[in-house]
Amino acid sequence: MQPIRIFRVLTGLWQKPLREAAEAQAVATELRGFHPTCCPRPRAFTLIELLVVIAIIGLLMALLLPAIQRVREAANRARCLNNLKQIGIALHNHHAQLDSFPPAMIIRPASSFTDDWSLQARLLPYVEQDNLHRRIDFSKPYSDPSHWQVTEVPVAIYVCPSEVRKNQQHVESSGQRHYVVNYGANLGVWFVYDSPSGLSGDGVFSHTYPRQISEILDGTSNTVGFAEVKAWTPYLRDTGNPNTLNVPPPADLSAAMSYVSGGSLRANGHTEWVDGRVHQTGVTFTLPPNTQVLFSGQDVDVTSAREGHAQTNPTYAIITSRSYHPGGVNVLLMDGSTRQIRNAISISVWRALGTRAGGEMVNWNELQ
Repeated sequence: MQPIRIFRVLTGLWQKPLREAAEAQAVATELRGFHPTCCPRPRAFTLIELLVVIAIIGLLMALLLPAIQRVREAANRARCLNNLKQIGIALHNHHAQLDSFPPAMIIRPASSFTDDWSLQARLLPYVEQDNLHRRIDFSKPYSDPSHWQVTEVPVAIYVCPSEVRKNQQHVESSGQRHYVVNYGANLGVWFVYDSPSGLSGDGVFSHTYPRQISEILDGTSNTVGFAEVKAWTPYLRDTGNPNTLNVPPPADLSAAMSYVSGGSLRANGHTEWVDGRVHQTGVTFTLPPNTQVLFSGQDVDVTSAREGHAQTNPTYAIITSRSYHPGGVNVLLMDGSTRQIRNAISISVWRALGTRAGGEMVNWNELQ
């Protein structure tokens, strides 16, 4: 046998076991679900790499959240303006049908009930809440047990989407439940109602007397009908100050603070959409939007006397328009249009928007 051939035979005998071992390993690898040519497993992340990834994600979230919140607030503001628009349509439909706007509430003699229904309750048929309206007997107070099934129903069109406590009920000691309201009817600048004389304030709406659109002498485009208010605003009630008629409105916040004393402090302003009193469903124009009126460390509303309860003292009220929207409050003008009014509006222009027949000039440049 030639030497080369002998070498090849010996080499083949030596390589055969190696080939068999390689083939066996390939079969075992395929049985385990891996291809024999597969790359080795990647190594795991180190702690530092994981922390870097978490930091990057956190940074991205910090950048995105404000943008998301701005988009959400823009949507809420648009929905809020739409609510006011629907209230404006309801008011004009009510006027077209009955030749007047509904009263803020009806004040009855001292021997009768004082818990009278709000303007918002009287608008129910015109805001697609006719079934709820049919459950109301307006000859009985809203506090009557037969009406509890009404007061415990929230009315979405009366609630701003940005209201942080919109789902929280106010529960009376009697057990009656109420839901909040975020749009107050314009009851004037400062003076609201006097029981002995029956006089009402200089706003669009009044107590007992249903006003007509012809009485808005300042022009419907220059007069606010509804403005935003915050639910669960604390209010100082029955201060007894002022206690006579013809007291002019305070000139500014400093002067207004002289009336912020006495009375009793309650925590549930604007929590009862059925109650016609100014501290629940109304607003006044004493101070510009979102002005803080501090009492005992809280931003409060103030009434000298509750309408219907006081038979001798007049009602003056500082019920400030407040909102969760940045920069100002949304309002409904009596021509049916809606807009946002800036917090920086001058007190004179704000009060001009709050009177129906004050004869003031409205500077529209301050509303831009």
